[in-house]
Amino acid sequence: MGLIVQKYGGSSVADAESIKRVAKRITEARRAGDDVVVVVSAMGDTTDELIDLANDITPLPPSREMDILLTAGERISMSLLAMAIANLGVEAQSFTGQQAGVITDDSHGRARIIDVKASRIRQALDAGNVAIVAGFQGVTEHTNDVTTLGRGGSDTTAVALAAALDADVCEIYTDVDGVFTADPRIVPSARKLDRVTYEEMLDLAASGAKVLMLRCVEYARRNEVTIHVRSSFSGREGTLVTDEPAVAEGEGHMEQPIISGVAHDRSEAKVTVVGVPDVPGTAAQIFETVAAAEVNIDMIVQNVSVAQTGLTDISFTLPAVDGPRATAALKAVQEQVGFESLQFDDTIGKLSLVGAGMKSHPGVSARLFAALRDAGINIEMISTSEIRVSVVTRADQLDDAVRAVHTAFGLDSSEGEAVVYGGTGR
Repeated sequence: MGLIVQKYGGSSVADAESIKRVAKRITEARRAGDDVVVVVSAMGDTTDELIDLANDITPLPPSREMDILLTAGERISMSLLAMAIANLGVEAQSFTGQQAGVITDDSHGRARIIDVKASRIRQALDAGNVAIVAGFQGVTEHTNDVTTLGRGGSDTTAVALAAALDADVCEIYTDVDGVFTADPRIVPSARKLDRVTYEEMLDLAASGAKVLMLRCVEYARRNEVTIHVRSSFSGREGTLVTDEPAVAEGEGHMEQPIISGVAHDRSEAKVTVVGVPDVPGTAAQIFETVAAAEVNIDMIVQNVSVAQTGLTDISFTLPAVDGPRATAALKAVQEQVGFESLQFDDTIGKLSLVGAGMKSHPGVSARLFAALRDAGINIEMISTSEIRVSVVTRADQLDDAVRAVHTAFGLDSSEGEAVVYGGTGR
């Protein structure tokens, strides 16, 4: 008997028929002899709809009340799924994040898990039940306030439970058959990967690949939890995310393929601080101000100082939703720092080429830039690491850029188009 943690996303439990299909898969695993813990997201686009509803009420809803509102979606899913499983003759119990022992810090809307006290889940498993846990949520340790974990929080819940329960595997069920070399919605010829390393998946997630969220992969790597990304709409084998690298095609030994995939992100914006005095400490003032506003920065570019004026421009990218907070903080220190003006641009897109094999293969950047040139794509910013090259382009050119780069690196599949079974990609 093994212990499996399964997580089902919103598209997998979008309606009654989907919930019944998921319940059948769960009961089959339980009857095969495995203990099963299930983590569920809210149905379909419920979370987005609740956010829209709150914004119709007020432009600045209190974060504590938003967390209470948004956790309602997962509670609906967990109870309906427990009913569907019971209807198939298998005992099931549903638990909120609080009941499951998911303890978080007090950062409403983006809380981090600090502990999982899974005694009630173990009791349910010992009694022969399937345990169903509402994802995306927990409670603070001292005040017992409800918190949410932010986008992809249900993935993180599943991995955290798998680590706490020492599960054999954490299966993340979604609306595609695994991790692909690009988003199949943008590149229908994308190829499914059989295995990716934690390192590669971290860069793919950080670069916009939505199949797994960054914090989920970080937690899995830290606790050595093997993730199996699969589709709840098919019985196909998915993608293993582990610390063991894939075998390159045609190789008899373990060696990384050069490129694992092309990720894209259209949720970022660019801030340009114009006319910055080019003296020591000025950049520190700017980024300390942004950090104090609790805004994460991605890419940074500083232009060469103009000799006649001694001024330079500094550009950086950040989540578009944090743009107003960052610009307001910078405007408050404009006179102190001495820059001339701010520019905010939320019509950008980021493309990232990821692969652990690229650090030992020259010419990757040259091929990337040549593919973008041939497709008529202008590059505004560039950032590199050992296993990733990222560029910023115009948002309306991003899809064309992804397809051009995907083809240039020979990532197109020869087995037909990838299938997206459900979901809106919203």
